[in-house]
Amino acid sequence: MPALDLLASSPLATTLCALLLGLLVGSFLNVVIHRLPIMMNADWRAQAREYLKLPAEPSGPRYNLMVPRSACPQCGHRISAAENIPVVSYLWLRGRCAACKVAIPRRYPLIELVCGLLSAFIAWHFGATWQTAAMLLLTWGLLAMSMIDVDHQLLPDALVLPLLWLGLIVNALGLFVPLADALWGAVAGYLSLWLVFWLFRLLTGKEGMGYGDFKLLSLIGAWGGWQVLPLTILLSSAVGAILGMLMLRARGASRATPIPFGPYLAIAGWVALIWGERITASYLQFAGLGQ
Repeated sequence: MPALDLLASSPLATTLCALLLGLLVGSFLNVVIHRLPIMMNADWRAQAREYLKLPAEPSGPRYNLMVPRSACPQCGHRISAAENIPVVSYLWLRGRCAACKVAIPRRYPLIELVCGLLSAFIAWHFGATWQTAAMLLLTWGLLAMSMIDVDHQLLPDALVLPLLWLGLIVNALGLFVPLADALWGAVAGYLSLWLVFWLFRLLTGKEGMGYGDFKLLSLIGAWGGWQVLPLTILLSSAVGAILGMLMLRARGASRATPIPFGPYLAIAGWVALIWGERITASYLQFAGLGQ
């Protein structure tokens, strides 16, 4: 097909298409980040009432990732298609609702822009390949779950587990690492943080992290193999410690304030998947251990 031939022969065309696609996906991720926790909470409440044999709550209007249409939380103004163009609409509206003029949070265009730029980089790095398609799905998922973790300290199974299985599937097709490495990466990723969790709990009587973090590191191992796990843990711990302390000081919070670890794992895992071998080789050379 001419369009596919153009993408395969032109890195610029591939990158621009990924940029536009990423901007559109980023707009949808804003919906996922906002609505998925609400949907999960409603589902948990329904399950709890069923378990306790309580009458079900009255059913309200349908609420999922598709309906109702996005609206201003202040005045209820339904956002039209023209007002929902990624980044452009925010600039055109000068960051305010078209109806009530209340300020629109800057995080919405920022997430769209970050998603677009990351998607463009993936396409530029891997080219018009199946690796690009797979890494785009992973990148979008990591971005969504990271923001949900920031907001709610929650890593939804609805995002983590499908991506974990997808990592094993794509590596069964030989896209990134051998399947055996991916399988043991998933196992080692989960068990490593699980052991740290229980050791910390035995020593302090407190829970240092959630089970979602175990599953997220397992996901990263399923994509990059067991080889990316040491670098992922090292980077996430270092960045998490530094940024966590800065955030606590900026907010005037105590050290006991919980800090979501998922975003740091996601960033470190993403970096390790793309540059892990280069970073490791550079470190070994710097330490005098390389050839």
